[in-house]
Amino acid sequence: RPSDQKGNQTQETRSPRAIAQTDRLAHMKTENYRYLILHGPNINSLGTREPDLYGSVTFTELQKQLANLAKKLGCKIESFQSNHEGQLIDILQQSKWASGVLINPGGLTHSSISLRDALVATELPVVEVHLTNIHAREDFRRISYVSGIAVGVICGFGVQSYYKGLECLHAHAKGRS
Repeated sequence: RPSDQKGNQTQETRSPRAIAQTDRLAHMKTENYRYLILHGPNINSLGTREPDLYGSVTFTELQKQLANLAKKLGCKIESFQSNHEGQLIDILQQSKWASGVLINPGGLTHSSISLRDALVATELPVVEVHLTNIHAREDFRRISYVSGIAVGVICGFGVQSYYKGLECLHAHAKGRS
């Protein structure tokens, strides 16, 4: 067995080539996990729209925190926000590169069968998130066309719902590979 400078036995050392190959493989594994984060109508108004209900964190701050979390988790994210249903569907139809979808459909949660169908068509795991607890609000908000096709739903924890959603989506995707 190899010894260190003090004569203590050490683990077998790896060649620089083996270390570089391991580093490349670790980098490739990180690159393999890419998630699409979709934000529906009015999410761009975070921090200013009803802050007593949705919190004071702005959309820009949320985006930065999600990017930081993705880096910590060892994955990549691509985020897209639109107030228009068709644009969200267009993005989903181009998402074959993704390992999964994290979505806050906003008001489309309760009304868009087309968005639900586009999520199903991706054949990707979906995690639905909401800033508020939609089940403790008005009756119409308790209906979600997305929940039934999602691997999980996290709601009621403000922006923490997004962070937990990304962590859970990543864990789910890693478990599938």
